[in-house]
Amino acid sequence: MLTRVPLHAAIGVATTLLASSLAFAARADDASPWQRDGHSAVRLLAGSRSGAVLLGGIAFQIQPGWKTYWRMPGDSGVPPRFDFSKSDNVEAVTVMWPAPLKFDDGAGGHSIGYHDQIVLPLRIVAKAADKPVTLRAEINYAVCEKLCIPVEASAELGFNSVASTEDANLRAALDTVPKPANIGDPNPLTIRDVKRDGPRNVVVDVVVPDSRNVNLFVEGPTLDWSLPIPAPVEHSPAGVKRFSFELDGLPPGAKPDGAALKFTLVGPEKSYEFNTNLE
Repeated sequence: MLTRVPLHAAIGVATTLLASSLAFAARADDASPWQRDGHSAVRLLAGSRSGAVLLGGIAFQIQPGWKTYWRMPGDSGVPPRFDFSKSDNVEAVTVMWPAPLKFDDGAGGHSIGYHDQIVLPLRIVAKAADKPVTLRAEINYAVCEKLCIPVEASAELGFNSVASTEDANLRAALDTVPKPANIGDPNPLTIRDVKRDGPRNVVVDVVVPDSRNVNLFVEGPTLDWSLPIPAPVEHSPAGVKRFSFELDGLPPGAKPDGAALKFTLVGPEKSYEFNTNLE
């Protein structure tokens, strides 16, 4: 039996199928395939293509019970490393880091990083705004439970969409990146003061809006500085939560006087980054 389909219905079906296939293609073009190992997966995300400055991302999926690391891993761990040098029409890539978590490392110390899912936003500057951009990334990171496993992955992704399906995910990730702030800013969550306490100790006074927990992390002027994680002081002055750390883990020959330090203050809702020179 021959069934006749009205022409307008056939056109409607064909249009729906074409729209669906185009939407699928757009979604596929906005993210590279997952590169998987036994405990994690990683891929690139592309935001909308407009102008010479683009927003992208590196997305991680981490197996439950496992973690990966922040740019400064803490007392143990391996920071991720990224190489974008094989990209096409890319002048520069800046990795932006969402506020991290502090973990017990099982050996009496703490590590700093992420679990479950995380997106690291990327600020990508094209050499020429009117030419195609292809981001190629060599990604080296570690995933850890009790032991750490190194992972190497390669990913490639073109920035082609005028309106990317990943824009909302990338904006949400960007919102989790600590905001720049100055010491003494009148925010509800802020660093009031950083000062030396003797030749090897530094104290940091933090203003917190209530009794909720906050974490404070410190980095030196170069990657070969490995400063300890500031620890809360039991008896803090009224109105502040005091942290302290020793000037330990400096590279050979480095002097702490005048060193440029970066503090990351992570609260339950907002996080900030502060830069100061140690007096």
